Amino acid sequence: MAVAPDTVSLRYFLVLAQELHFTSAAARIGIAQPALSARMRRLEAELGTALLVRDTRTVVLTAAGAALAESAPPALAALDRAWDTARSAAAGELGTLRIGYSLSAGAETVPALVDRLLRDHSGLEVGAVPMATPEISPAVADGSIDAGITRGEQPGRDVRRFLLRRARIGVQLAQHHPLAGRPEIEIADAATYPLRLPDRAANPVIHDQLSALFRDIRPRPRFHTPAVSFDMSQRDLRDGVTLAPAGEAAATAQPAGLTWRPLRGAPSLTLHLVLPREQSPLHHRIRAAAKTLAHELHWLTG
Repeated sequence: MAVAPDTVSLRYFLVLAQELHFTSAAARIGIAQPALSARMRRLEAELGTALLVRDTRTVVLTAAGAALAESAPPALAALDRAWDTARSAAAGELGTLRIGYSLSAGAETVPALVDRLLRDHSGLEVGAVPMATPEISPAVADGSIDAGITRGEQPGRDVRRFLLRRARIGVQLAQHHPLAGRPEIEIADAATYPLRLPDRAANPVIHDQLSALFRDIRPRPRFHTPAVSFDMSQRDLRDGVTLAPAGEAAATAQPAGLTWRPLRGAPSLTLHLVLPREQSPLHHRIRAAAKTLAHELHWLTG
């Protein structure tokens, strides 16, 4: 089986084919003239044919040499592109990135991160899909997805969690609700109205954090869960009575007739980027993009 010549010798040959003079070509390459001559003899031996006709003063290309001088540049350019592609893939600059996210992170956080990744890494293809929150960390751990974004520090093995965003806790309510005119609402005042909490099965961490806000309130508030999770119209809040504890991201995607007010003294809700414990260059790029984005948008100052 014939062995392709090494690309260094081939590149040297192309310089010589342009200069048609060993001394000039050697000086342009930056090697000694005898070393260039030795390279050309080895190249001819590998190809099994003469490429050059030499005399003491000039160099003339043979038919084979002229054909190689014409066909080699595009082949080398294609090879260079292949090497560049391989290096980019190894550096996490190419490939398909799969992000799983909880629905509540889809209003602002996920679109912003996806936009940043696409803008900074044109070779990446990014697919983001909503998932049930308890499924995200296991999917990252087993490689079904490359990264996840969850509300709260969700439990999970073989993953690492990075704080991505803090958000104030408040309540969604109808604009005509008696408490809607206040810039902030006391937790005890909110507790006098019916409170809608997310289904605990959908996100136990957030459900427990929101319900804990009212742990010491007596009498106990009236809690209920919606019949339809993530009802975008928020129909149950339009009665002007029911309140829904929620992070401040809810304020950016309010249906008509609803508003959001912070709860005084409530701790922050958190959003986390979830990555596998063993991380590739692609995961490092996701982490770097998320860190930059959080800094630029002041996500960690809430």
